[in-house]
Amino acid sequence: SPTRGKGRRLSRSTEFQRVYRQGRSKANRYLVLYSFARGDGADEDSRFGVSVGRKIGNAVMRNRVKRTIREALDQLEPNMADGLDYVVLARPDIVELLERDGMHGVRDSLAELITAGQ
Repeated sequence: SPTRGKGRRLSRSTEFQRVYRQGRSKANRYLVLYSFARGDGADEDSRFGVSVGRKIGNAVMRNRVKRTIREALDQLEPNMADGLDYVVLARPDIVELLERDGMHGVRDSLAELITAGQ
């Protein structure tokens, strides 16, 4: 599996909660991007979390969505600000997007939110 050159994953539920509660959000039909400035030094690598809820298909589909979002994040990470925690939340329409446009559709949808957030 590809390893992230810099940055790491958000893992603990408390980290996700803080991003949801204190972060800013941008949304489109397919994804919600939360970003939270940790404030422990802006040169810190960003950290990423991906959240795919039960509304999105069965476990196989949820995992496929998660993998695709992580892959899109890997490609887009150079354009993202350092020192932030990001959580990408998948919305139910993501399944349709993934089946229609694959990885590129998901990446474009995420890129739109990243650009809007800067």
